[in-house]
Amino acid sequence: MPYIISSVNVNGVRAATGKGMLEWLAVTEADIVCVQETRATDEQTRAALAPALDSGWFLAHAEPESKGRAGVGILSRRPPREVRIGFGSAEFGASGRYLEADFEDATVASVYVHSGEENTARQDEKYRFLAEFGAYLKSRGDAYVACGDWNIAPTELDLKNWKGNLKSAGFLPEERAWIADLLASGYTDVVRQLHPGVNGPYSWWSYRGRAFDNDSGWRIDLQLARGGLAERAKQAVVERAAAYDQRWSDHAPVTVQYR
Repeated sequence: MPYIISSVNVNGVRAATGKGMLEWLAVTEADIVCVQETRATDEQTRAALAPALDSGWFLAHAEPESKGRAGVGILSRRPPREVRIGFGSAEFGASGRYLEADFEDATVASVYVHSGEENTARQDEKYRFLAEFGAYLKSRGDAYVACGDWNIAPTELDLKNWKGNLKSAGFLPEERAWIADLLASGYTDVVRQLHPGVNGPYSWWSYRGRAFDNDSGWRIDLQLARGGLAERAKQAVVERAAAYDQRWSDHAPVTVQYR
């Protein structure tokens, strides 16, 4: 069946719902919305999203182990057939970074990869996560799409100031090689497939300076799909706010239509 799938890092669900996320949910045509960085417990997330849930949205949520960090969810028009939290990792199973849900003919996942920082323990943790998660992704079959904030810009086309970020987490050679390896294994970067050879479309802009006004952004919110599902992707848009003061997150929803 056809799907419209959207993915957005909400940068704190309680803050986002107070800034316009609920209004966006009321008008979006998406069938499924993957969210990242809820930074809230299940109870807090459901309370923040109560108006949307009361209007008919269903929510699956993986709350974060660490207070105020991570947390991922999947909002859907129809209840999923099954929901699974984590991908079998002993270290990251309770971290609130991965959730997947089965629908009629597709499995949709919401993933949050933390940003990291070069030459720190935090970057080492990111590499451990990528190693385990990459192996899991390669075990998946067709009709699977992982949506989320990967905190990796795959190529020079995916961030405005790539020359100034060659040594920055999110654009390190090892991180980009990890994405390239996934693509070589059978995944498709759906947005890039539908927007070949262009800068962006960016999905994250720093709140600092005039990054948003100057469109000095990063394309780090990806939908990576397998086989048959990737072939069904027909349109992708980044729902960039019309103005800085209309943003309800520092990320914009990335929305893909699948035939």
